[in-house]
Amino acid sequence: MLDASAIIAEAEAKAGIADTDPGVAGNLERLVAAIGETFPLSEAGEARVRATFLMDATNRLESLKWLRDYPEIGDEPIEAPVFLMGLPRSGTTYFQYLFDRDPRFRLIRTWESTMPSPPPGFDPASIEVRRAAWRELQKARPHFEGFEALHLYDEDGSDECHAFLQQSWGAAGLHNLFRVPQYFDWLLDELDLVETYKVHKRQLQCLQWRNDRKPWALKYPNHIVAMNEILEVYPDARFVMTHRDPAQVVASISKMTWNLRSMYAASPVEREEVGRDMLHFIQRHIDRIMAFDAGPHTDRVVHVDYYALVADPVGEMRRIHAGIGIETPDAVAKAVGDWHANNPKNARGRNDYSLGQYGLDPDALREQFAPYVARFAIPAEAEGLGRIGAPT
Repeated sequence: MLDASAIIAEAEAKAGIADTDPGVAGNLERLVAAIGETFPLSEAGEARVRATFLMDATNRLESLKWLRDYPEIGDEPIEAPVFLMGLPRSGTTYFQYLFDRDPRFRLIRTWESTMPSPPPGFDPASIEVRRAAWRELQKARPHFEGFEALHLYDEDGSDECHAFLQQSWGAAGLHNLFRVPQYFDWLLDELDLVETYKVHKRQLQCLQWRNDRKPWALKYPNHIVAMNEILEVYPDARFVMTHRDPAQVVASISKMTWNLRSMYAASPVEREEVGRDMLHFIQRHIDRIMAFDAGPHTDRVVHVDYYALVADPVGEMRRIHAGIGIETPDAVAKAVGDWHANNPKNARGRNDYSLGQYGLDPDALREQFAPYVARFAIPAEAEGLGRIGAPT
């Protein structure tokens, strides 16, 4: 059985420092309780979850120790970061890879998200060691069939912020890994997401310390649930948000969630249950988008039509760059165009799914999501793909 206090204690011993981050240990206690209530784990699944939570806690405490030993890390400015976000499965990973063609930005590397310590500027020799360790870790991790078609993920590519947010168990994507609806709602309504993003910032400061300073481009779809909290921690943050047919989003995130949960669950995962969970999951994300859009900081967001981005990535990146106040050098435009040409849709396999597989009615979803669709002029998937000549 998972034991939150034992995990924290072991992480403290491994890192050699007491856990003083406010409230974080309590988050783990609540998450472990939620897993016990609504998501029975297989024996192998429980072992993997414990190992992951121990790694999360240890990575977080190691950054705390670096800050203790080198207080100047806390003075590292994270200036004008760009948060790349959108509903999950709305093209944010594709978007992240386009930003990664631009050497003016710093993105989290895959091996850094898993093994952020020691700070690479302090110990450059550790970089190759950690790359090799990441490759071995990936070989041991379970992957479901078709994962590559669902999610771009390269050995030394850019990674999202999930791992840094999960270190304080403030990542909304935890509900995709485990069925914890009560924890997901609590995370949105009561968990201190400001503390979550303070831990996130500390990891960026450690990675940046003794390195060249560049603006960070930080992708995580679920950043949209915490835009106000992000602005508390990063007052000069800029937001770029993708929009795609939300009915298609629900179908796609249902497929991914069903596969992810199936790797940990003690019994077969019910598709219709996943569909209900993900409809609520996406609706709550949309609620946050609409609330922020009606607030005082709506002009901080550059909105991106997913279908326009796929059709003309160079043109859209020029528009996005203008929206965040920078130019688009010719070399960056060429790099974006070349990457797009070398990574056509379905190049890593087709990703087929439907709402019906998860017990959902497309017409009901379109009616439910109508205000969001109208606000951002989002076409239906078939219409959007038809505009760009992509197969539906």
